[in-house]
Amino acid sequence: MGIQGNSAASSQADEAESTRLDELEELVARRTSQLAQANGRLEDDIRKREAAEAELLRRNAELMELNEKLSMAQEQLVQNEKLASIGQLAAGVAHEINNPIGYIFSNFGTLEGYIVDLLQMLKAYESAEEDVSNADTRAALRSMRERIDLDYLVEDIPVLMSQSKEGITRVRKIVQDLKDFSRVDANQEWQWADINQGIESTLNIVNNEVKYKADVVKEFGNIPEIECLPSQINQVILNIVVNAAHAISGERGTITIRTGLVDDRVQIAISDTGCGIPKEALSRIFDPFFTTKPIGTGTGLGLSLSYGIIQKHGGQIKVESELGRGTTFTVLLPVRQDATRGQGV
Repeated sequence: MGIQGNSAASSQADEAESTRLDELEELVARRTSQLAQANGRLEDDIRKREAAEAELLRRNAELMELNEKLSMAQEQLVQNEKLASIGQLAAGVAHEINNPIGYIFSNFGTLEGYIVDLLQMLKAYESAEEDVSNADTRAALRSMRERIDLDYLVEDIPVLMSQSKEGITRVRKIVQDLKDFSRVDANQEWQWADINQGIESTLNIVNNEVKYKADVVKEFGNIPEIECLPSQINQVILNIVVNAAHAISGERGTITIRTGLVDDRVQIAISDTGCGIPKEALSRIFDPFFTTKPIGTGTGLGLSLSYGIIQKHGGQIKVESELGRGTTFTVLLPVRQDATRGQGV
């Protein structure tokens, strides 16, 4: 009995121990499952947080890019406004100068006729001088003629008149080119314009920027008028020509401007013998605010604005350059504006 009683008690203890172990294993399994679920939720939360952070960074980058584009657009608008203001000012000044130049030119023509008559009269007086009977009068006339060097005056006055008339004609041409360049009176309306004439007017305006740096070679083809905003096309030509002049330093260079018709589009090619553009800069040459000029000498907006203008006209602008040999900008413009307007090609 004692032995059997001990055996039964031991068996019950084993069963109790086994039950406790089972309960402990179940508890561990349950806790492990709960921990795994918690880890899963935590990992899911981390993934969501990382995704949210990435999305936040992406949106922040987009916002920064948008803000940068907005700033650039604002700068371009300011620059366009400045150009428009300069154009209006130029047209106003040209108009104010044109009026006095008009009557000076007219009066100068009349004065030229008067001087011709007066010189003829002087010649007649000179011929009649020997017929003057009074010796003192003859001597006084001869003395005055020698004192004022009449023979020199008779030769020099027509030369001075001719040079002055040429100068006034030059001023009138500059004023007319200034009006043609600004074209404010056109109210920025699309119209048919002669590109070759526009280039001539623009070259006259930028003559002071170019004449000390380079010789300009013009090779104009027989091209039709194109439908465009003339003042804006003139602005593109001005930007490229001035850049070409600035690229030439040291030895006098050459700027060559060619026009022609290529596949029903008008082509303008402007080449210079300047320093050229580095290859790494070519891809950014039309970016706003990008410039290869020293700080303080360029805004970096000229070519960017030019690119926008050509795009607006449904055209194309390309650049080829070689360091130490020069650069060529090629502009292609459609003859007529229709569905291509503002799309670029």
